[in-house]
Amino acid sequence: MRDLSDPGEKECPRLPWFALQVRSRHETLVAAHLKGQGYECFLPMYKSVRPWSDRMKELEQPLFPGYLFSRFDFQNRRPLLMTPGVQQILGIGRTPIPVEECELEAIRQALDSGLPNQPWPYFQVGQRVRVVYGSLNNLEGILIHFKGSHRVVLSVTLLQRSVAMEIDLAWVTPVREAKTAPASRVLGGRPTPATVLGQ
Repeated sequence: MRDLSDPGEKECPRLPWFALQVRSRHETLVAAHLKGQGYECFLPMYKSVRPWSDRMKELEQPLFPGYLFSRFDFQNRRPLLMTPGVQQILGIGRTPIPVEECELEAIRQALDSGLPNQPWPYFQVGQRVRVVYGSLNNLEGILIHFKGSHRVVLSVTLLQRSVAMEIDLAWVTPVREAKTAPASRVLGGRPTPATVLGQ
């Protein structure tokens, strides 16, 4: 048996994460199919309370409806694209763009914290902050004020989707960073999802 901690072993490069557009309301089924084929998937979910005939019912729903994330070798994408429910791999134009792993890790950390969360419209402007306390320590996002409470908004740039986590204002500190022009402004437009089957 090989010792995985052996420093003499060359470390395999990790495959990038890609965002997949999938059939709406079938995200969980598509993720199960992909996992069954050996693909690593990430389908962030959140809990929402909805009216249900005579009572309120708590449902678990995709945080980004119609999307999930999968780690795979883009050169060997055909079996993944043939999976029922998978519509396309997202990118800019006809070029696939991997999702920043740090963005997905921030979403995963936020969900693991157990704090209330919900889908949120994507935006890039606002005060960028770093959480310095509790289970979200070192997580960075945009500070907003909504319905009497403060939230940190985390974004997945490629999807242009965000999630808001409720926090205490005392938990955050401003992040000072050099401003750079967003890629969409440099390219003269918004990034648009595109199918990249034929590359």
